[in-house]
Amino acid sequence: MVSSICVFAGSNPGLHAEYAVKARELGQQIAAHGCRLVYGGSRNGLMGQVADGVLASGSEAVGVMPVDLFKEEIRHSGLTSLIEVTGMHERKAVMSGMADAFIALPGGVGTFEELLEILCWAQIGIHRKPIGLLNVRGYFDPLAEMITHSVEEGFAAPSTLGLLRIASEPAELLEWMKSYKASDDTLGQTSFNPLG
Repeated sequence: MVSSICVFAGSNPGLHAEYAVKARELGQQIAAHGCRLVYGGSRNGLMGQVADGVLASGSEAVGVMPVDLFKEEIRHSGLTSLIEVTGMHERKAVMSGMADAFIALPGGVGTFEELLEILCWAQIGIHRKPIGLLNVRGYFDPLAEMITHSVEEGFAAPSTLGLLRIASEPAELLEWMKSYKASDDTLGQTSFNPLG
């Protein structure tokens, strides 16, 4: 059962207002589905928007932030709780341990690194938690193409394609996650459609 969702997201807002709108909407949907948010703890960018959406909708938002990044101007002041960690590796381990599912919003290199590590962990069997991408403005289309290409070129197993769900609407991702059941069939899926 999914009750705690880890969200990876950019600490910048991006160039289009739709990114922030969808991030806040994702937060609202997380709360509407009775889930808690676990994320990086920032008030900035899409990270702050998703937390604002969760908190304004009456649910919990837990931030996990390395001490080096713990500055008043960066951390979200309205969080339900903030967990201080020593570095980025510990941050990812704590967030992963607290989460029943993962969603990535658009972001930069840090967001890609977090997402790809979680995808790798699923591929090698460290976890069997659902992973979703909120594909605002087609942001993740190139990543979907790259993953498909890695399978076509023999660098990743075909089962990798079934480890992600990509959707353009937050409600679709949350509905999928709430009904998700890990099985051997999930790991064996070979169809991959960027829009689910």
